[in-house]
Amino acid sequence: MPTPKHHRSRYGRYSGGPDPLAPPVDVAEALDAIAEDVMAGYSPARALREFLRRGGRQQEGLDDLARRVQQRRRDLLNRHNLDGTLNQVKQLLDQAVLDERKQLARDATMDDDDRAWREMRLNNLPSSTAAAVNDLASYDWQSTDAREAYEQIKDLLGRELLDQRFAGMKQALESASEEDRRAVAEMLADLNDLLEAHRRGEDTDADFDEFMAKHGQHFPENPRNVEELIDALAQRSAAAQRMLNSMTPEQRRELGELSAQAFGSASLMAQLDALDGNLQALRPGLDWSGSESFRGNEGMGLGDGTGVLQDLAELDALAEQLGQDYGGARASDIDLDAIMRQLGEEAAVSARTLSALERALREGGLLRRSADGSLRLSPQAMRRLGKALLSDASRQLSARTGARDARLAGASGEQTGSTRAWEFGDAQPWDVTRSLTNAILRTASEGGTPAEGVRLDVRDVEVVETEARTQSAVVLLVDTSYSMAAEGRWVPMKRTALALHHLVSTRFRGDQLQLIGFGRLAQSIDIDELTALPPVHEQGTNLHHGLLLAERFFAKHPSMDPVLLVVTDGEPTAHMENYGDAWFMWPPEPETIRRTVTQLDKVTRRGTRTTFFRLGDDPGLRHFLDDLAGRVGGRVIAPEVGDLGAAVVGEYLRFRQPGHDEWDWET
Repeated sequence: MPTPKHHRSRYGRYSGGPDPLAPPVDVAEALDAIAEDVMAGYSPARALREFLRRGGRQQEGLDDLARRVQQRRRDLLNRHNLDGTLNQVKQLLDQAVLDERKQLARDATMDDDDRAWREMRLNNLPSSTAAAVNDLASYDWQSTDAREAYEQIKDLLGRELLDQRFAGMKQALESASEEDRRAVAEMLADLNDLLEAHRRGEDTDADFDEFMAKHGQHFPENPRNVEELIDALAQRSAAAQRMLNSMTPEQRRELGELSAQAFGSASLMAQLDALDGNLQALRPGLDWSGSESFRGNEGMGLGDGTGVLQDLAELDALAEQLGQDYGGARASDIDLDAIMRQLGEEAAVSARTLSALERALREGGLLRRSADGSLRLSPQAMRRLGKALLSDASRQLSARTGARDARLAGASGEQTGSTRAWEFGDAQPWDVTRSLTNAILRTASEGGTPAEGVRLDVRDVEVVETEARTQSAVVLLVDTSYSMAAEGRWVPMKRTALALHHLVSTRFRGDQLQLIGFGRLAQSIDIDELTALPPVHEQGTNLHHGLLLAERFFAKHPSMDPVLLVVTDGEPTAHMENYGDAWFMWPPEPETIRRTVTQLDKVTRRGTRTTFFRLGDDPGLRHFLDDLAGRVGGRVIAPEVGDLGAAVVGEYLRFRQPGHDEWDWET
């Protein structure tokens, strides 16, 4: 029997793109927020951008992440300073001098003149650490411990200078042999040869492959070509230069003088200078001249400091990505790996979710690109929004009266040919075929077998939609004068129109609805146009023009019952002249009032049922609308602005369904 093979598996973070097991993002909250901003006058593109900046109730936004980026930046600057390497060198120098003094004091065999000369040299060292280190370069140490401490200075400087250009080199060369150091020197020489050949355009892919085969262990980034190699090296080299620029002149002078002692070889600095020159020539667009102001107490070595400067540059790049203030900005531009490194996994999840939300809204049919290239709310988004607003109005109606909500499909009468899911309180007949089909499909999806039969559940039931035999031609006249926006009534007005539009288009499909906005002039408006209509700072309430358009609409539908619903917060202050221009005057002129009343008489002569919805407590408007309603046998409703949608929907249903409960919205 063959021995079974054992397979070993390794598990880690998924890195093949979007997590296939991540739950789908919920765009409902985003869509609601975007639609609300659109109705307030924002473009859909700006509304989407604002939502991504704010985030949701349980979702960090781009601004939250940007604040965390800035806090991380401040923390780095307030925690660190750039004295780390210089302080380490000073400590090693002090230790070497102390050990040498001790050796001189206890060595009884030493010639007194020699001892005196050595003590005098130690006592007269320059106050500058760098000058003292260079002065002792030729000193013949008597103490083994002192010699080792001094040699550590050379080793430390060499490893720090290399660590500035090659991350991790400081640790890799700790306790390195001369052979290791020669290998690094050879790598630097070969690297400069490769970069110089690349600058001249004389290098080949084979040259890069040969270099990586020989020295690849020094490059954990594992670059795939010479350009990636240059990118990795240049970013760190530029950070090293910015760190040098951030030092005081005295610190730069000290470091420059000490550099000659790195590994005891002046050639190292020559190679590093050549490397910096090649990289700056190949990547001149990087920030080689910037600086930072460190204010902390935690000293950093040259390598660590360069790493912090790289972190600061990465944070600056993240701040730009999160700001989204450049053309064509997308949440997907955010570097998730950088977010993870700088802010942690939770922040990366937030950024990934925002990117997924934006992609779902753009690609999921909720936002569409119009002919002029601008974003618009799609019909699908409008339907979802209208459904939500109608549901809100229905809840308000039910809460006030206990009546069934306004999702009622219609009064008993002719079938519309459509069905819908059964809801509590429905009295419509079942659609047996659809209900049984739903039950069969659901039973199969839940693992049922034919032997178990079909299990009918309340979720399967669909009822036949009906509508009253009469049909209505409905005009919703909405005031679009600037006072509506100034008094906070602009968005509630639009929400009302959307809710009514959704009710008519989904539950009373035989009715015809016309939306008319009236400011200085009136115009018939499609629902998506009204939704995106921004407030215009233009005075004028031309109800006369709105009634002219309403009369034309009713004339096109002579067999339907006419219904007129007027939402306004001001008296008429404009009317149409005979030559076609609008005349405006405040306070209202008698001619404006006369023409408005005359046109209302013409509209209601058709038997139009009329309701005025008065917003605000202006006494003049109250008196005017009460007179109009009394004249045409209509009524005035004065809802709170938050109840406007429910009031209009309720009034439409009262007209549409004879015998429907009346709601008392008067204040």
